[in-house]
Amino acid sequence: MATFLFDEIIFGPVQSRRLGVSLGINLLPTDSKFCNFNCIYCECGWTPGKGQMKSDFHPLQLVESKLKDFLIDYSLQGKPIDAITFAGNGEPTLHPHFEAIIDATIRLRDQYYPKAKVSVLSNATMLHNAKVINGLKKVDNRILKLDSAIDETAIKINQPLGAYSLERLIQNLKTFNHQFIIQTMFLKGFYNGQVIDNTTEVELNAYLNALELIQPEKVMIYSIARDTPADQLSKIDAETLHSIAQRIEALGISVDVAG
Repeated sequence: MATFLFDEIIFGPVQSRRLGVSLGINLLPTDSKFCNFNCIYCECGWTPGKGQMKSDFHPLQLVESKLKDFLIDYSLQGKPIDAITFAGNGEPTLHPHFEAIIDATIRLRDQYYPKAKVSVLSNATMLHNAKVINGLKKVDNRILKLDSAIDETAIKINQPLGAYSLERLIQNLKTFNHQFIIQTMFLKGFYNGQVIDNTTEVELNAYLNALELIQPEKVMIYSIARDTPADQLSKIDAETLHSIAQRIEALGISVDVAG
């Protein structure tokens, strides 16, 4: 199925299902995906092999300049921005100057759009890195991926390029003292001859137990809205998503549903 890459450092704003009017920042190459996950549902397509990934990260000065120019122009037009969101063509926290870019972004946000929330969409694999943690602690929304609380299923869905452990993820999340958002993609289908379904009762029980343990400030759940690189995946219906949301709310955790 057709997927796409973000071909600019600054993109949008777009009407986000979760964040409102969101201006995107892509710290990764504009002509290639750069990620340590290879999610079967990723709108940016498949992750190149380790030896094929381009590591030509955008310099701090260029990102800052592009963002400043956009914010000046957009504010002069009187147009709103609800969020400035780090997303793009892979995992933003892989950028070697991630923390410094966060600092620059917050300075510009405070000057031109002080009410906008700075958000980072991350797969949470870099939480062992002190500079990444420092950068994430400065933003308004740390939106961290958890697509399954069963290691085997998470590996099928996210296909990490390195070792993956839910136990290690949970330990790393404690760094933020519950001040983070968990983001979960629910889906079903087939991939590589295997059944993919993180909505089964076994999956949901493990997921709810993990949420009860880590106690995020909020959970965002959603399903497929765009083309996916794996072509035998199906969207989860809104009724099922809202049923899952009710079970999360029963734990005392706030939930946003984007169906």
